[in-house]
Amino acid sequence: MTRRPRTSTSGIYTVAAEAGVSVMTVSRAMRGVEGVSAKKREAILQIARRLNYVPNSNARALSQTNADLIGISLPTLVNDVFADILDGMRGTFERAGYSTVIDTTEYDEARELRWVSRLLSWRPAALVLTGVHHHPDLKPMLRDAGIPTLETWDFAPDPIDICVGVDHRAAGAEVAAYVKGLGYRRPAFVGASPGTDPRADARAVGVGSVFDTPLLRPVLTHDNPFRVGAAGLRAALTEGEPDVIFFLNDLMAFGGLTAAEAAGRGVPGDLGIVGFNALGLNTVLPVRLTTVSTPRRQMGVMGARSLLARLNGVRGARATPLAVEVQPGGTTRLQAGA
Repeated sequence: MTRRPRTSTSGIYTVAAEAGVSVMTVSRAMRGVEGVSAKKREAILQIARRLNYVPNSNARALSQTNADLIGISLPTLVNDVFADILDGMRGTFERAGYSTVIDTTEYDEARELRWVSRLLSWRPAALVLTGVHHHPDLKPMLRDAGIPTLETWDFAPDPIDICVGVDHRAAGAEVAAYVKGLGYRRPAFVGASPGTDPRADARAVGVGSVFDTPLLRPVLTHDNPFRVGAAGLRAALTEGEPDVIFFLNDLMAFGGLTAAEAAGRGVPGDLGIVGFNALGLNTVLPVRLTTVSTPRRQMGVMGARSLLARLNGVRGARATPLAVEVQPGGTTRLQAGA
């Protein structure tokens, strides 16, 4: 059996690390592309020769055989949000005759960069990335490669190529305005620790922008969403006196709801509980959460269609924000003072 030659992804990172430059600079130097000085290029080439690094010469040869392949990068598959986006996206691609290959980043930008670098050696038709925050080397790498790229779930007016997603800061502000209208005044936010998840950070900023008092945001270490929610509520009650707690998602909100009951805090009278994403869990709870519905499957379908149009030479809107909808529930008051 003939074995496919191994790619040289690890080699390019070794060269870049020793030369003290980005992998994009190594790639440009090896290909003789403008943007690298003659002195720097020669230094990089010397390091490459010493390390026996040879760029993968199969990429161009594979460009035709992988013309129906689309790579999809997700943070995790253990999350209904990304499963819903993938469901809408994958079916749309398959009906158009494209195959997909999926990888998870576990919210690690360096891991995403390495996967994209490997995938580019296959010359796929297109790429799908989750979010708009990436390793600094990723954007120039993709723009230089000229691969049609969709960023989804998050929103940026100036994407790498095209973007279909939700403005999480605006979504946080929208639900916060609704909750403030119910009379709540002292907010807390429970979710990923600051700097861990850009969407969580954006939503927290949006929530905080609506209220007149500072947003309480406990730092958490748990990874199970139910435990995060429960621990976050207990921490918020220890660190301050919030009258409403916004959670990163409905699973965390449910964990917080059970902790509030255990602490003897009446919901929604003493304490409001607000989720996000309107997950299926909410349909079976005895008291429905106040939450925010996000158009996840629609996002997957629209994003896939936009990318397919891009592949067929049709230029549409570069960035498309999708609306969210606040869904009132029984974990917040019905009206101010109620």
